[in-house]
Amino acid sequence: MKYAYEDLYDGQFELLIVLLCQHLLGISVQGFAKGPDGGRDAKFVGTAERHPSTVSPWSGTIIIQAKHTNGYNKHFIESDFFNTVGNANTVLGKEIPRIKKLREDNHLDHYMLFANRRLSGNAESDIRTSISTQCGIPESSIYLCGIEQLELLLKSFPEVAEKANLDAVDSPLIVSPDELAEVVQALARYRGELSLVIDDPPTARISYEQKNAFNNMTKPYAKELRKRYLKETAQIRAFLAAPDNLEILRLYESVVDEFQFKIIAKRRDYQTFDEVMEYLMNLLFSRDAVLRQNAHKRLTRLMLFYMYWNCDIGTEEQDDVTTN
Repeated sequence: MKYAYEDLYDGQFELLIVLLCQHLLGISVQGFAKGPDGGRDAKFVGTAERHPSTVSPWSGTIIIQAKHTNGYNKHFIESDFFNTVGNANTVLGKEIPRIKKLREDNHLDHYMLFANRRLSGNAESDIRTSISTQCGIPESSIYLCGIEQLELLLKSFPEVAEKANLDAVDSPLIVSPDELAEVVQALARYRGELSLVIDDPPTARISYEQKNAFNNMTKPYAKELRKRYLKETAQIRAFLAAPDNLEILRLYESVVDEFQFKIIAKRRDYQTFDEVMEYLMNLLFSRDAVLRQNAHKRLTRLMLFYMYWNCDIGTEEQDDVTTN
């Protein structure tokens, strides 16, 4: 079973990790309220039940951190998360002083870091060594968990996903007209911020593969979008075509225009259309409380995919693509 971790909000991902660690370490794993965490999202004091094994469990104070991203197909080794030169502006770089202080104050014996990012063997080794060297923690007392291992753990403890209210990627995305209208209206609130344009005539449909090539969308990203959302596009089309939804359709068309012009303006800053889509998602989630609600995140992604699939955003001509 796979889950859309990027569609969770930060607090829900932290809850997921706390629930999971209660199975790995013990029921007394303590999560902390939102706010400055001093380098910890959760803590366990005692002897672990299962980690790293029942034969040789960790004992002492275990500090747990959960780092969530809204991005698709992110990796631990990306420069914004970890840099081998120790850049203090990276996600992990900002945590190092806090982890080090906890260690120096004898408030940390073992350290666990969970993130909804992909983690290769080489990256795991490099990051674990870096944390160990900078913070004075034995490498054997550091555990990094990426998406691959997270999936395996949730297969072992399926009740954790249920308690955290995770929806499987392959489960149907039920689109209610009221929710769809609410999302479109929320999107429309930002059309004035993006730019002032007039309505454009519809563009003739080209193949998905052609469009991906013209827009420099990577194959894995395009495949994942199609797998998750293609089956829902008929519902969107029918909803927007309904006579009673004429006003919503007009809002949608305005949103499409604003997004398309924003994409054109920002296109040269990105190498792939994947990053353009993620830029829009992060912009929307950061600015609108409605859109970043867990119930609306997948629907917002669906709407962006529909705009792309329907040739409402993105270029249809190879010569239109701007490269770095």
